[in-house]
Amino acid sequence: MFISEFIEYLLLEKKYSIHTVTAYKADLLSFLSFYEKEYGVSDIAKATYVQIRPWIVDLVDKGVSNRTINRKVSSLKTYYKFLLKAEQVEKNPLAKHQALKVSKKLQIPFSEEEVENVLDALTDYQDYESVRDRLIVELFYATGIRRIELVNLKVGDVDVVEKRIKVLGKRNKERYLPLLSTVCDTLKMYLSVRSSVVNSEDTCFLLLTKKGVKIYETLVYRIVNGYFSKASSKVKKSPHILRHSFATHLLNEGANLNAVKELLGHSSLAATQIYTHHSMAKLTKVYKQSHPRNKK
Repeated sequence: MFISEFIEYLLLEKKYSIHTVTAYKADLLSFLSFYEKEYGVSDIAKATYVQIRPWIVDLVDKGVSNRTINRKVSSLKTYYKFLLKAEQVEKNPLAKHQALKVSKKLQIPFSEEEVENVLDALTDYQDYESVRDRLIVELFYATGIRRIELVNLKVGDVDVVEKRIKVLGKRNKERYLPLLSTVCDTLKMYLSVRSSVVNSEDTCFLLLTKKGVKIYETLVYRIVNGYFSKASSKVKKSPHILRHSFATHLLNEGANLNAVKELLGHSSLAATQIYTHHSMAKLTKVYKQSHPRNKK
């Protein structure tokens, strides 16, 4: 079936993250389970679209969202592309498959006031964790960094003299992000207290737990969610929303879309354009209030 070879291809050649590869594998195994039960065979490399279609219908019947179904089918489609490249199949059975329609998810960013309220609440440094938490919020809002990128930051990636950090993004692509002077000040303070919790095993990583080991994604989510739950009534309060706020606020202030794209580490403008919705809404409001014809 070449599944193990496919996983190796994603990891080594495509350089996908472990998290992404795990999702691909789970999607393949999901189809494999259905295929074996439905047709009594386990070689999914030989599956036809006529055989794949009932799996999609089954997922719909089980109430799986169209977005999730599209992701699962995309994983399977990528698998067949790999088999085609390896000359193990003659055609991709999903080549002409049309993705299911999904409604666009509107990510509502935090307001500038909400972000400021959280940062104001984090000015009273009581211990190591409070300094670290402020740095986490500042890095998200000042750089638009992804959660996994923040978790993997190393001490050597930070340059407070040049006021920049090096970030390892998707597919191991590096990018440098500028730092505000205020963030550099917090960084210096953090580095001065970090030595009190350092554990020899994880000293290379910038952000640590109070036990001195590398911070993890779930904890980062809890930190952001906890502080913003006190300052915002929005339904979603996550690191991604803070990243979304970074992009939206830059665009609101007239930042170039291409520049925001580079800062976010997107490979195409299409991914960045989802952040233009709220900046356009603000622009439309100003336009309606200001245009002389609209006043009439």
